[in-house]
Amino acid sequence: MAQVAGESRHAPGRGVIDLADRRALLACQPDDPAVAEEGRRLKEAALLDFGVKDSVVSSWLYAKCHYQIPTTAVDTAAVVATGDGTCLLLYNPEFFVAIGQSGVRFVLFHEARHLIHRHLYVDEELRADPVFDLAAEVAINHVALLRLAQGGLPTREVPDDAGGTRREPVGVDPHEVHRRYVADLREQGFEPLSYRDFTETDLRIYGELKRMRTPPVPPVLCVHMGPGGDGEGTGAKQRPPMDAEAVTSAVEETLAEVMRGALRGEGLARDELLALADRTTGGGKRLEKMWGRMGLGALRGETQRTRRVEWWRRWLSDTLASKLREGERLIYPKKQGAVLLALGHDPMLARRGAERTKVVVIALDTSGSMPQPVIDWITTLVGRTEGVESHWLSFDGALMPFVPGERVHGGGGTDFQQVVDYVEGRRAVNGRRFEERADAVIMVTDGHAPKVTPAQPDRWIWLITDGGDDWPERHDPPMACHRVVTGDS
Repeated sequence: MAQVAGESRHAPGRGVIDLADRRALLACQPDDPAVAEEGRRLKEAALLDFGVKDSVVSSWLYAKCHYQIPTTAVDTAAVVATGDGTCLLLYNPEFFVAIGQSGVRFVLFHEARHLIHRHLYVDEELRADPVFDLAAEVAINHVALLRLAQGGLPTREVPDDAGGTRREPVGVDPHEVHRRYVADLREQGFEPLSYRDFTETDLRIYGELKRMRTPPVPPVLCVHMGPGGDGEGTGAKQRPPMDAEAVTSAVEETLAEVMRGALRGEGLARDELLALADRTTGGGKRLEKMWGRMGLGALRGETQRTRRVEWWRRWLSDTLASKLREGERLIYPKKQGAVLLALGHDPMLARRGAERTKVVVIALDTSGSMPQPVIDWITTLVGRTEGVESHWLSFDGALMPFVPGERVHGGGGTDFQQVVDYVEGRRAVNGRRFEERADAVIMVTDGHAPKVTPAQPDRWIWLITDGGDDWPERHDPPMACHRVVTGDS
């Protein structure tokens, strides 16, 4: 796995290259510019496929790789943690052209899964075992073949003995390893597992390979490894000190982003996360806690036994942050950025001018019971968000502005349109109109009232209480919507 930290490699004819040195990497280019462009096109097409139909996890993970560099300093492809908190995606355009579109998708998916699997639960002692290396290759290639619906491993042309060429598979074939496993165990008089049971999880594969008299290692060539002049392929599984913090951060941010999409009802994200969680079963308490923090129980429809976790709170924090982010005035200084790049530094975003205070309207439906813990928490959330001006409303059949801490009265019918009219400046309350422009409107309600269409539905966030109607997420256009648990004391 090429998750290395500033590791030096041998590029053909170019001496030693530090994979953290972007200028040196960019200097190693294919001789044919058309090959470089075709390699870039294949890479972009593969990443687009991930986001649309293949792998939301891979799509988001590569979005964390702010630099995607074509270079002949690697023989195939690699994801590099550079030691400065950033990750690079390196790829050899000549290799990508050789394996074609389906091969590029396979390689990038394989790389992404290596990053995720090896940092979720694997400790150094296990990673040092070559049998586990083989188990990881089998597990990841099995999932890649399954999720990408490919009939076999990528292939590329290699010279044959007759002076011509032939197509040769690249990487570890999980079916072939299983066949050798079956033959080995039967020779010992043991009963082997079926292919389906054998490939259930990474650790199951590892345990079953350990039962073999002669596991097929070494060597294990990862899909992104190739023979190098010194006997070590570019992307070989060297074990220098890795920037584990940067890699772990990128992976966990990716999984959290995909989890938010899954909880919003995105089918591809949900299926992929559930499959990934199933394959990491038994990975230890740290992994269980990570999945728990992200809301796996809520995704599965399970109730937490040890404590109640209100996922809507995290969802609202993330959604509200995304709404408010639109008001930030960040620019990219082109001249300064060019100088920084020339010196080998990351360009920095800069702020220009005074930043406008963000305006948040919080409207509480008081036609039914509105638990105080919900009000208290939203008050705390808005109050601790820097640069936010909050406006509080209670409503049922009438609209009543209030200040947090005041007693909120209600009990009549419910009318959403009066909130829309007030926020959009068409309705006066106590002789005054709302003259601000709302960056976000949070509606806390059971949803049982005539539907409305705000002028800017993308700015509205609906928190639907127990037993409520979540019609806003089915609205055209849909609005941000989530159910909240309001039975806590």
